[in-house]
Amino acid sequence: MIRRLFIANRGEIALRVLRTAHRLGMTTILAVSEADRDSLPARLADETRPVASYLSIEALIDAAVAAGADAIHPGYGFLSENAAFARVASEAGIVFVGPEPATLAAMGDKLEARRIAQAAGLPVVPGREGGFPLLIKAVAGGGGKGMKRVDREEELDAAMAMAAAEAEAAFGDGRLYVERFIASGRHVEVQVLGDGTRAVHLGDRDCSIQRRFQKLVEEAPAPFIPDDKRAALRNAAVRLAEHLHYRGAGTVEFLVDAADFDFYFLEMNARIQVEHPVTEAVTGIDLVEQQLLIAGGEPLGVRQETIALEGHAIEARINAEDGRRDFRPSPGTVRRAAWPAGPGIRVDSHIADGGKVPPLYDSLIGKLIVSGSDRAEAVARLRSALDALEIEGVETTAGLHRAIAADPRFVQGGVDTRFFEGFGNA
Repeated sequence: MIRRLFIANRGEIALRVLRTAHRLGMTTILAVSEADRDSLPARLADETRPVASYLSIEALIDAAVAAGADAIHPGYGFLSENAAFARVASEAGIVFVGPEPATLAAMGDKLEARRIAQAAGLPVVPGREGGFPLLIKAVAGGGGKGMKRVDREEELDAAMAMAAAEAEAAFGDGRLYVERFIASGRHVEVQVLGDGTRAVHLGDRDCSIQRRFQKLVEEAPAPFIPDDKRAALRNAAVRLAEHLHYRGAGTVEFLVDAADFDFYFLEMNARIQVEHPVTEAVTGIDLVEQQLLIAGGEPLGVRQETIALEGHAIEARINAEDGRRDFRPSPGTVRRAAWPAGPGIRVDSHIADGGKVPPLYDSLIGKLIVSGSDRAEAVARLRSALDALEIEGVETTAGLHRAIAADPRFVQGGVDTRFFEGFGNA
C-alpha cells in the first residue's frame, strides 16, 4: 500500500491527486516552487517540500526521499513521461505512479512508438511517400511543439529547420519525422488501464477542437462514430496496452478520417490526461484512484464487461490567455473566481478569489466539465455553465468557449480538426 505520496506537480492536477489520495487515507507531500508556496494545493497538502524546479529530477527525488515518501505521482506535463525520472525514483526505493521506465522510453520516442504499434497490429499514418500536404513532428514531442504543416516541397527545408529548433528547445531532442497530413481528420483517443497482465478500455474521447495543435474542448464518447469503427478503435487500444504489458492509466491517440472513419495510430500518452474527467463522468470510475491502486501493487480492479458508459460529458479548458493579443498568457491575481455549480457540473481548478497565476507555467487555470443524459443535454449545460462563469483580474478563454459552444457545427457534433479555419481570429 502507498501511505506517503509525493506529488511532483502543481496547479489543478496536484489538487486533483491530493483529493483522491486523501480519500484513500494517504499522507500527501507536495513539491512547491517559490511561485506556488501559497497556492491552494500547498495549503491543502499534509506537507510541502520546496523545490527549485518541477523539471529537476535530482531536486524532486531528494525532496521525496527526505520526506519519507513511498510513491511519487507525476501528474501530467513536466516529468510525467520521463523514463529517467521513473528509473531514478525506483532506484531510490520509491514507487513511480505510472508505467515502467522502458514503456515510458518506448512511447516517448514517437518513431519507436509507431514501430511498436505496427507490431501490435495497429494502422499508422503513411509517411512522406503519401505526398503533400505533410505534417512534421518531433520524435520526442507533444503539445504541438515541433509540429509544422507543409503544403509544398519548397517549404519543407525551412519548416524542418524551424521544427527541429523548436523541438530542441522544448525537449532537448531535435529529431523529427514526417507523416502525411490528413486534412479532414478527427482526433479520437481511447482511455486504457492496465496492471501489467491485463488491460481494459474506458471508452473513447473526441479532442478534435484544437487551436495550433493545442486541445481546447474534449468530450466523451466521441460523437457519430459508427459502432464497428468504435469497437475497432477500442480493441486496438487494448491490444497495444496488452502488447506493452502496460501498467497504470494511459491514452492511445488516433487520427480518424472524417470521410470514411478509417483510423491511424498517432501516439500513446503514458500518464493521466488533462481531459480524464470526461471519462470519469461517463464511467463513474476515478482514474487517479486506479493509478494509485495499481501502483500500490493491486491487480486491475475493473473488468471490461462491468464497465458501463452512460450519458455524455464535455470539458472546456479555461486558460488565462488574452484573445485580443493572439492568446498570449495573462498572468496576475484573480480578484474574483465565480465558478459555476449545479447538477451535471464539475470544476477542477486550483484558482479561487485572490489566486495567483504566475507567468512561469502553463496558463490552464481550470477545467469546466459538464455531463448530461445525452450530448444535447451536455451541450445545453455547457452553454449555461459558461454563461455563469466569471473570472476577474486576468483575461481568460471563457469568451472563446462561449463562441465555440454557440457554433452550429459544434452543436451538431462530429467536427474535425479544421474547426478553427475561418473562426474569427482564433
